[in-house]
Amino acid sequence: MKKKLRLFFLVEACLFVWLLYESVNNSFTLLTLIVGTLVLLRGKRKKINSKRQTYSMIGSVLVLIALLSTSAIWFMLICAILFFVVLDSKSLSNLSFSNFDSIPWQEKEIIIVETAKSLPKNGKRFKRNWLGNERIGNTVYEWDDINVTVFMGDTIIDLGNTLLPKDESYVIVRKGFGKTRILVPAGIGIMIQHSAFKGKVHFEKEIFALNNESLKLYSEQYDENTRKIKLITTVLVGDLEVITI
Repeated sequence: MKKKLRLFFLVEACLFVWLLYESVNNSFTLLTLIVGTLVLLRGKRKKINSKRQTYSMIGSVLVLIALLSTSAIWFMLICAILFFVVLDSKSLSNLSFSNFDSIPWQEKEIIIVETAKSLPKNGKRFKRNWLGNERIGNTVYEWDDINVTVFMGDTIIDLGNTLLPKDESYVIVRKGFGKTRILVPAGIGIMIQHSAFKGKVHFEKEIFALNNESLKLYSEQYDENTRKIKLITTVLVGDLEVITI
């Protein structure tokens, strides 16, 4: 167990060095961190408890904002959660590279969409998995806008067998961690509205790196296409890849 703790602290130490590097190279983070630290130090000098608590609260909030604006602190938290919550002592003792094939963020979800003729409209209720393998689209069904929420894992949405209705259709994906790949038939106008804390967007042979940013892209001749698909995606950490097939 001591060796495992040493490995954990070594990883955290490396991430802490990364945290210092990010803080120094980001003017907003560095300034917020310095101001928050100065407010905390000033609060300790106050003799009145109410003022001391006010300064401590303001300083703590500023320091917290500065830390949470870096990628390193999120990876430090993830490593800590995986070590103390997900991985128990028994699984740690058996940890090897072969075990990593079945961990949640390596599992993939494939959504293959096929459509049928229009049916009478009726309400429906269904549940999607937050983790693990799930395949949607084994049976043919009428096109309906896709709305997917996933905590962790890779997601593939295949629209290759779909006859999209005229006008606009929507695919909405909200995800914590993992890669998202969307396959769109040729001749469809594509609009991408993507937000990510950390990740990349691959679209029409271009790559856009995002760092706590949002991006809006249109395919060529988007306005001329009679059938259009709007892809609205949000991810904490992960890449988005849109492929025309």
